[in-house]
Amino acid sequence: MVLTKTPVCDFGQAAIDFKLPDTNGKLWTLADCQGENGTLVMFICNHCPYVKAIQERLARDTRELLNVGVKSVAIMSNDTSDYPEDSLENMQKIASRFQYPFPYLLDETQEIAKAYGAVCTPDFFGYNSDLGLQYRGRLDASRSEPAASNAPRELFAAMKSIAASGKGPEDQITGLGCSIKWKSN
Repeated sequence: MVLTKTPVCDFGQAAIDFKLPDTNGKLWTLADCQGENGTLVMFICNHCPYVKAIQERLARDTRELLNVGVKSVAIMSNDTSDYPEDSLENMQKIASRFQYPFPYLLDETQEIAKAYGAVCTPDFFGYNSDLGLQYRGRLDASRSEPAASNAPRELFAAMKSIAASGKGPEDQITGLGCSIKWKSN
């Protein structure tokens, strides 16, 4: 496990389109995942302890964000041959177990992770209704263990603000997690 921090938010950077299969083989594009008031693009996986620590909160927060017109999508870009816990079959199990309220997509070629500049899992990209980047921070104070139950819901608050105003918070604490497991070509 290589601990990696996300870069600071590049405000206004445009979201990148994709066409990726979900855990059932259905193809999704950015337009399919776009919310009326905002879109959250997340790079996650199954094996990373930083993702495991937030899965319940992630499902809760993304479910609640639907109420303010923010839709979410998760993309798994790790090399599944070296990390079999991140396989499509395990993606199906995790999505079902946590009742993800968003499509969980497989980026087998890793092209989308590279295009977004994703560096770790989890890595959050919060966009406004115009698909301009407004948040590149963390979910909350969780690390490889969940934060205290009363920890501020940073991602949730940021996305609610983006839904209401189109702007993300100026001060953001960068996320951290396991580095994306790139294929050796």
